[in-house]
Amino acid sequence: MTRGTGHTGWCARGHRCNLGEHRSEEIVIDLPGHARAVLVRVRTVAGREHAEIRLRVALAPAEPAARRQLAGLLGDLRHVVTRATVAARPTPRRAA
Repeated sequence: MTRGTGHTGWCARGHRCNLGEHRSEEIVIDLPGHARAVLVRVRTVAGREHAEIRLRVALAPAEPAARRQLAGLLGDLRHVVTRATVAARPTPRRAA
């Protein structure tokens, strides 16, 4: 936290802080015509931190292909969420 302001070092400040939350600048990955992802780090008023991710992916014009893409995305998102959850767990201490 930055002394006196209550903001974190990564907080974007200004209008991005809303209702007691602190929010970082957006990190954008843009593949024009194909996909766009936006990541923001958020600290809630309760002090819990989160990664907020918005993802937009161009879908195939044919319905069966679009459904396959959506099914693949759901599987990939499940993997990403699981990996992030496992990475947050504390590592066990080794016996000396």
